[in-house]
Amino acid sequence: MIQQKAFQLPIMTDSVPDVLPDGLTLGLPPADRALAEGVLAGQRRALAKSITLIESTRPDHQARARALLDALLPHTGKAMRLGISGSPGVGKSTFIEALGNLILDRGHRLAVLAVDPSSSLTGGSILGDKTRMETLAQREEAFIRPSPSAGSLGGVAEKTREAMLLCEAAGFDVILVETVGVGQSETTVAGMVDLFALLQLPNAGDDLQAIKKGIVEIADLVAINKADIDPRAAMATRAQWNNALHFLRPASPNWTPPVLTLSAFKKEGLAEFWETVERYRNTLTPTGEFKEKRRRQAVDWMWQLIHAHLNQCFQRHPAVKDALPGVTQKVASGTITPAAAATALFAAARFFNSEP
Repeated sequence: MIQQKAFQLPIMTDSVPDVLPDGLTLGLPPADRALAEGVLAGQRRALAKSITLIESTRPDHQARARALLDALLPHTGKAMRLGISGSPGVGKSTFIEALGNLILDRGHRLAVLAVDPSSSLTGGSILGDKTRMETLAQREEAFIRPSPSAGSLGGVAEKTREAMLLCEAAGFDVILVETVGVGQSETTVAGMVDLFALLQLPNAGDDLQAIKKGIVEIADLVAINKADIDPRAAMATRAQWNNALHFLRPASPNWTPPVLTLSAFKKEGLAEFWETVERYRNTLTPTGEFKEKRRRQAVDWMWQLIHAHLNQCFQRHPAVKDALPGVTQKVASGTITPAAAATALFAAARFFNSEP
């Protein structure tokens, strides 16, 4: 029997400089320079404060955050970025804790960016992920950052991408992003990670339901969790998912999404899951797909920021703020069409040519 060579992700061994080169921090105030140096030194407090800074909505904080990210950008991009999604109750936190401990035992440093749903009424969030990942939170090589979704679409906090870069600059070579839940809008996470994994439960639905989910089309890996509860049901669900995926065109010609069974509670199947992640990277890297995917994601990210900034500038325009209540009332009462209202608001702002 021919033994296949084991696939492994490289363990980061690069030493972290004590200070940033002067050219990279040109223009940074002393406080932000200290933050940048603290992040590069792997200091948790500096990393946490930096993430808080990029999550701030204050214009002056946003300007500082952009300068900080620019300074740290050369130290990013070396980590493996994983997205974990699944319906509530599928056991995402338990899975991430069990997988995280396995990853740490193999010599990696792990950052977990966990997004909790925000209340639509109060805007508050419980942020209880550190409680659900108690053993992982106690390990020195791990960093867990819960953030509220704050109503953002895609199941990830608005600044999750920037937080990933900061974690990479701090020397974490595996980044796990846990999403709020699963649904059509949750696919945003796939646009910022290298591998998107979907967790499912045994008997969670037939293969036709799987095909209907747009999220399945972008899944790089499907895992049936809690397989220990009913092994026969887990195997049946695995077969159903394999049948469903058979009818979908894979995103890569060199990778067919596998369907695994595991039990995070009993720590069964976790090694196979991680080895599959390593095999995914080692399969797509030689073909250039891995780097191309990141280039595409960076460009898409740029356009998302452009759209967000234009939308923000438009809504803050004095003419739009003055005209918006009256125009909104007319649309609600059916006096004018939404298209005519939008054209009138664009004309009032003189933002663009009034014609779309």
